[in-house]
Amino acid sequence: MHAFEWLIGLLMGAMLLSGLARRLGVPYPTFLALGGIAIAFLPSSPNWTLEPDLALALFVAPVLLDAAFDTSTRDLRDNWLPVAMLVVAAVGVTTVAVAVVVRWFVPEMPWAAAVALGAIVAPPDAAAATAILRSVRLPYRIQKILEGESLLNDASALLIYRIAVGAAMASSLSLESIAPALTLSLIGSVVAGYVLARVVMPLLTRISDVPTAIIMQFATTFVVWIIAEKLQLSAILTIVVYAIVISRSVPMLTSARMRVPSYAVWETVVFLLNVMAFVLIGMQLRPIWSGLGDGSVRQQYCIVAGIVLVTVIVVRIVWMMCYITVVRAKLLRYGYNPKRKSDVPSVKSSLLISWCGMRGIVTLAAAFALPVGFPYRDLILLTAFGVVLGTLIIQGLTLRPLIDWFALDDGDPVGQEIGWARRAALHAALEAIDGNTSPEADLLRLEYRQLLDQAESNPDGLMSSELPADPLRLQAIDAARRVLFEMRDSGEIGDDAFHRLEEEFDWAELSAAKP
Repeated sequence: MHAFEWLIGLLMGAMLLSGLARRLGVPYPTFLALGGIAIAFLPSSPNWTLEPDLALALFVAPVLLDAAFDTSTRDLRDNWLPVAMLVVAAVGVTTVAVAVVVRWFVPEMPWAAAVALGAIVAPPDAAAATAILRSVRLPYRIQKILEGESLLNDASALLIYRIAVGAAMASSLSLESIAPALTLSLIGSVVAGYVLARVVMPLLTRISDVPTAIIMQFATTFVVWIIAEKLQLSAILTIVVYAIVISRSVPMLTSARMRVPSYAVWETVVFLLNVMAFVLIGMQLRPIWSGLGDGSVRQQYCIVAGIVLVTVIVVRIVWMMCYITVVRAKLLRYGYNPKRKSDVPSVKSSLLISWCGMRGIVTLAAAFALPVGFPYRDLILLTAFGVVLGTLIIQGLTLRPLIDWFALDDGDPVGQEIGWARRAALHAALEAIDGNTSPEADLLRLEYRQLLDQAESNPDGLMSSELPADPLRLQAIDAARRVLFEMRDSGEIGDDAFHRLEEEFDWAELSAAKP
């Protein structure tokens, strides 16, 4: 009962901190982590330590699936180069830089342990990125690059982490012996994600009871994660592939009556998991701090943690500046004709991307997952916590002022796509009832022409008319919805515009459906 009381208190306190963060215009994860630190040192507060496997499955799997489900594959393809540079190159460079710096200040630390530490703190966290990116307004292209990075960089970092941990704990380990296993793991993760999605989709689409369907969605998410872990695959990569495959087909096979409450529940649960994750991050300071030795050791470890924090921030900035320099030199030499104005890279956009490097639950879970007896485990734990808290405070609190200062304006490409798609969908709705001379069809044509006039004059506005129940209207909505799917599949619009309009037509379908 004591733990339950604390849990309710934490939830209520977290909601208050989240509300305060919104009023102050700052990302809520920072406030929650600081609140967790304050709670950790209260008398009789619970000593909750992260269980690594549980933390990754409970806090990362649903958040990652939710983010991957909304990911625009078109925009991911368009920005594959900067995403790949962040997912692979930036993670690798940060890992090496941290390992070298730590070895410089702690020469006794084995190289394998130093590399493990570098891999632990290298990747920005998907939960942190999702929570913070949704609370600030970034230019569309920057947001898509950061979302793509957050989906995949944990997978690349954890692969390096596994190699380093294996090298530190094993008597002999060579790249030749592990390269085939890693390659098989990567390929197997992609294949497993695709196959599991194809297996699960018929099950998800055949359930008509809404509560049962929503519970099954969460259950299958955890099952996919567990299967990937049991098969020694990358659970992160498997979940990402699984979610993307599901997102391309399931919305077309389910009804609005199912989608609307499902999306609402997922949004609420993901927010709740983010809240609890960042509170727990702050609460880890006490068990980490109590596990250290005397004052001199703590002081030395705090200095190392601060140096590593500065290293991960600076390396990301330097890497992005080097990348943009090479890209701009190439553009000057060969020219560039972007599909969209927002695709043109700039120094300001690169600085914003480099400043969005908040670490989170994956970093701490990987640190806690180190086996007992691992070299310098206490130092690694404290450093991981310092990097997570430091990036959340330093970068999280300054991100919005930096965005306002740069004043980047991309012209709202999602709003423009919504305008195009809405007009095309309404034309399809009118064509679906063309030739029907009934009084109901005449009334419906009048309403849709009015909506089309609104769309022409205000392409970014929402459809406001409530539609009465009749089969003819449902026929028109179905035709409009099919046009949206075709425009998304052809790449004419991205998933952001698709989901916004999908919601509009879902509500229109619900208002037109008979009770």
